[in-house]
Amino acid sequence: MRLKRFLLRYFPPGIILEYEKRDGSTHMKEINLMELTAESSPGAIADQIIRTEPLVSPARRPQLMRLLGRLCTQLEQYRTADFSLSKILRAHVLPLTNCAFNKNGDRFVTGSYDRTCKVWDTDSGAELHTLEGHSNVVYCVAFNNPFGDKVVTGSFDKTAKVWSASTGECLHTYRGHRTEIVCASFDPNGSTIATGSMDHTAMLWDVETGAALHTLAGHTAEIVTLDFNQTGRQIITGSFDNTVRVWDVRSGACVHTLKGHLGEVSAASFNFEGTTCISGSIDRTCKIWDVASGQCIGTLRGHTDEVLDVAFNPQGTKIVTGSADGTARVFSTATKACTAILVGHSSEISKVAFSPQGHKVLTASSDKTARLWDPEEAKALQVLEGHTDEIFSCAFNYSGDAIITGSKDNTCRIWRCA
Repeated sequence: MRLKRFLLRYFPPGIILEYEKRDGSTHMKEINLMELTAESSPGAIADQIIRTEPLVSPARRPQLMRLLGRLCTQLEQYRTADFSLSKILRAHVLPLTNCAFNKNGDRFVTGSYDRTCKVWDTDSGAELHTLEGHSNVVYCVAFNNPFGDKVVTGSFDKTAKVWSASTGECLHTYRGHRTEIVCASFDPNGSTIATGSMDHTAMLWDVETGAALHTLAGHTAEIVTLDFNQTGRQIITGSFDNTVRVWDVRSGACVHTLKGHLGEVSAASFNFEGTTCISGSIDRTCKIWDVASGQCIGTLRGHTDEVLDVAFNPQGTKIVTGSADGTARVFSTATKACTAILVGHSSEISKVAFSPQGHKVLTASSDKTARLWDPEEAKALQVLEGHTDEIFSCAFNYSGDAIITGSKDNTCRIWRCA
């Protein structure tokens, strides 16, 4: 085998080895660097990689050190930077339902009760496309990141549609659900779409052909959240039946049913490596699950009202939970202990996210504000004010220098590092 080149993955940090086998075929191998920090020694890490990875020879050490130095620099980006309002986009004639960036952050999409989805240019604020064709609320939207050339929309009209992000053309309409679709996502390879519905099922679809691949049946109540792992080989679904299920994407078989919550599941997510997943519930807890065994390995307590959203940091070492009690909590995945309570919102927190670097937490609330926090110091860094109604959606772009917030005031706002 011969190493052809290194590729970088900034968040979470990693190096991808592109190598050639003797038969001339090209393959990829990832080296995850979850423990890397801005203070790490590139030389020491390079030496460790060379000792343990046969593809990387000592002659590659200078190049490897340069790349590791770039990763360390990226991890420190925007730590102290403040965000300021860049654009206010009056996106739709009726309230928004969701919004999402593409990977580069130069495009984003919005869905609305007005039955449309719109594609926007982030820098100029220009509307690029209006995606029309649904006959009811467009409730969920997503890009096929990291590619960003397609958009999926899920609607209360029981269908999902796939669109060209560059032309606005509808490529496929997926029919098969019996009631409203409330969550939808591409797998990381961009070849499969999952949709979750109030009809108690999720469905898997082929992006290119538009064919239905599998119906994931077994939940006894609405499916409200789903997430692919990074290989695209497994997916989790969270349901109002109090359970999370792990599914094999290729066969459509249920691998595990994760039981233990005493109330409806509101959110669920894999860590980056796909070894664990988390679920939040109206029973006021978040649970950590071992994906291989299906066993609960931790219950995170402390909230005094429903847990509405959960998220890992990029490295998978921390979890943030947002609750109807108006607080967010940060937990250690290793110790399961609460390390920070983020207090400041005056109403429920419906959305939480870590920055790509992991050194900030973003929260969105029905108090009409979004807030940025230091998760280590439990300190409020900024209040993003100006919306006139509940903020239900918020997200960082891939590099962490832009934030989008979506509100029931029919607008979305773009915030950029000052």
